[in-house]
Amino acid sequence: MKYVLFAFNGDPICFVHVMLNAFDMREKGHEVKVVLEGSAVTIPKAMAEPGAAFAPLWENLKGSGMIDVVCRACSAKLGVTAEVEAQGLPLGGDMKGHPSMSAYADQGYTVITF
Repeated sequence: MKYVLFAFNGDPICFVHVMLNAFDMREKGHEVKVVLEGSAVTIPKAMAEPGAAFAPLWENLKGSGMIDVVCRACSAKLGVTAEVEAQGLPLGGDMKGHPSMSAYADQGYTVITF
């Protein structure tokens, strides 16, 4: 099965569940993509802070290739575009600057929101 996890919440305590579920799904043989939208685009900056909780898990997620896109429009609005780019994460948004859920659904992904 194919899943795309759309994270909207920028609270690291909430985002840890996105990361844990992404790894769990992948370990069970599913194809998984993660999309950062809304205030979740601030996660890269939060995880780069010294002593950030869950930073090692974040680094594993980045290295896994599961982060498909970070919303370009929200990154610009929340002032984190430079941080997202500095971490080598892909910015995009094919729906007026935002990632399109329907584009993933059209590719056979089940969309899950957090």
